[in-house]
Amino acid sequence: MHPRRRRRLTRRLWTAVVAALALPVSMLATGTTPAQAATVQCSVDYKTNDWGSGFTADLTLTNRGTDAINGWTLTYSYAGNQKLSNGWNGTWSQSGSAVTVTNASYNGTIAAGAAVSTGAQFSYSGTNTAPTSFAINGTTCAGAHQPPITVLTSPSTGAIYTQGAAIPLAATAAAADNATISKVEFYDDTTLLGTDTSSPYSLSASGLTVGSHSLVAKAYDSLGASGASTPVGITVAAGPAIVASPTQLGVQQGKSGTYAVSLSSQPSSNVTVTTARANGNTGLSVTGGGTLTFTPSNWSTAQTVTVTADASGTGSASFESTATGFTKASVTVTELAAANAYDARFLDLYGKITNPANGYFSPQGIPYHSVETLIVEAPDQGHETTSEAYSYLLWLQAMYGKVTGDWSKFNGAWALMEKYMIPTHADQPTNSFYNASKPATYAPELDTPNEYPAKLDTSVAVGPDPIAGELKTAYGTDDVYGMHWLEDVDNTYGYGDTPGGGCEAGPTASGPSYINTFQRGAQESVWETVPQPTCDAFKYGGTNGYLDLFTGDSSYAKQWKYTDAPDADARAVQAAYWADTWAKEQGKGADVSATVGKAAKMGDYLRYAMYDKYFKKIGNCVGPTTCPAGTGKDASDYLLSWYYAWGGANDTSAGWAWRIGSSHVHGGYQNPLAAYALSSYADLKPKSATGAADWGTSLTRQLEFYRWLQSSEGAIAGGATNSWQGR
Repeated sequence: MHPRRRRRLTRRLWTAVVAALALPVSMLATGTTPAQAATVQCSVDYKTNDWGSGFTADLTLTNRGTDAINGWTLTYSYAGNQKLSNGWNGTWSQSGSAVTVTNASYNGTIAAGAAVSTGAQFSYSGTNTAPTSFAINGTTCAGAHQPPITVLTSPSTGAIYTQGAAIPLAATAAAADNATISKVEFYDDTTLLGTDTSSPYSLSASGLTVGSHSLVAKAYDSLGASGASTPVGITVAAGPAIVASPTQLGVQQGKSGTYAVSLSSQPSSNVTVTTARANGNTGLSVTGGGTLTFTPSNWSTAQTVTVTADASGTGSASFESTATGFTKASVTVTELAAANAYDARFLDLYGKITNPANGYFSPQGIPYHSVETLIVEAPDQGHETTSEAYSYLLWLQAMYGKVTGDWSKFNGAWALMEKYMIPTHADQPTNSFYNASKPATYAPELDTPNEYPAKLDTSVAVGPDPIAGELKTAYGTDDVYGMHWLEDVDNTYGYGDTPGGGCEAGPTASGPSYINTFQRGAQESVWETVPQPTCDAFKYGGTNGYLDLFTGDSSYAKQWKYTDAPDADARAVQAAYWADTWAKEQGKGADVSATVGKAAKMGDYLRYAMYDKYFKKIGNCVGPTTCPAGTGKDASDYLLSWYYAWGGANDTSAGWAWRIGSSHVHGGYQNPLAAYALSSYADLKPKSATGAADWGTSLTRQLEFYRWLQSSEGAIAGGATNSWQGR
């Protein structure tokens, strides 16, 4: 299987997490209440994935009424010979051509305006005609209805405004299926700023606080559907400010470069902006636009400043644009050797990536997985982000340090990653109860969604965790120092698991929030994952949060859980190695030494990715009872697996926590350079007693693994597993 496809499968293969849940306590599940057919108003969206002799059907049931639907039964019929094979997210049955689906225990309630999804697999021959009528609790539903399309047309992404100045918000909205737009709401993150009920939809907002803001428009139609726009990030300055873009520039010797200057707010009279070198490389000078005039009519129209490099110098200089009554703008310009066309191109690209107007980053500076929001790849929404994206940001800033000699941005990228992607002690509060002799409780990974929930099985032997004790000794904490893999940057789902806020911090206005997704078995596609909070406090989902989806237990405990993507952490270590190497070449090793030390710590904990999921002995495992528990490091294959995960109880008096590795390793996840750095490079050697030695073994094993996977035609095969079919 292709590495990227495998990434998608295993990153959401949250059986890895659920299987490790400690013995549950309290919170008995309850059944559904009787249906309320008389008040049902509904619509059903029906989509298929058809391969000629069979298909999967994905159905979304939306409550279009004003009352909640408490318990639902969906009925519809086929016109052909479609035959049910299996179903998920509900109990499916078929009698002749008639299909009936009743809710599962966790999705029986559909709040007003909310929706639930269910699906099934069918076989057929001949023609596969879609059903034309659906009913919920006996009431025929309206046809499937698409939500409005909403676009925030003003302000522009990256715009800067003065505090107190009016910010012009404007949006377009279009309804589907002959519906009409009833209103458009404008939000600052999740705070409602105002509403407009007639087109053109607009609002003037002047009360935004100083700092970064994420603005959203949300349209509602006459059928009750709603749709939100892509967020637009802006900045509110404390006073009138000069705006410069980009904020860095690379210029080769003997050449010139330009950047744009404008004002953040309309002046009452003409404003003269003067630009000059403030400090740094004297080989750079302003040769155009040193004095620019902005009037009350052209204040927001960008004008150009030109900086020229001499024929021999190198290094950076800071250029400042100033004007009376306005906050100055600074731009860093780096003079590059004439032959360094690559460096100049890099800085040009770097400027485009980091320019707020281009939308690659959230207002907090978090790298989005993609600029677009409609994308399904590793995350299920483009403005979510991954530890992978953070690791590439570290690479970007390491390259910037190499080219410019400025290492503050590399250190800043690590600090940003540490703040938003590595759970704090408050986020993982019960690790002190972790018992390294009993890391987790076994549960099988099943093939298809309809086989879930998968029950925990305490009769299956689990090996001890041999590195927990030495990690605590080395770093003085029970907490794990690794990146959680997935983050809802814009808090789209509203779970609000705010990094650093503790497990039950609750929703915040802006996010970001930790989230999980889940893949129940190898069959489930990336379109069928279940987004859920990392802190399952039973606030969202069913009676027992989302836990009923995964484990069929009689009771459940509120808990937190995280998963690490090892390839991203290894790539972060690799970036730190090159940052350290390049900084030393510049005589600036001290500038990055603290960050490099943190990378060594991350690498120490990354060894959990070397272990079998349940710390079983590495060997020929074809079932849970045939694979003996390990006794220590005989449970490690010394390769980087698809994940490691950890979790525990929300209740600090409950007294349990767990950790697991993964039994599956892929060629694409290995990183021999990181293994070399963590075993042989002094600045990155871990503090633990056996960390460096383990990474030395890993380096040898990874190279052996590559050779073993090499085919006679030259390509590299997929990987290997210590667990047959996840059992």
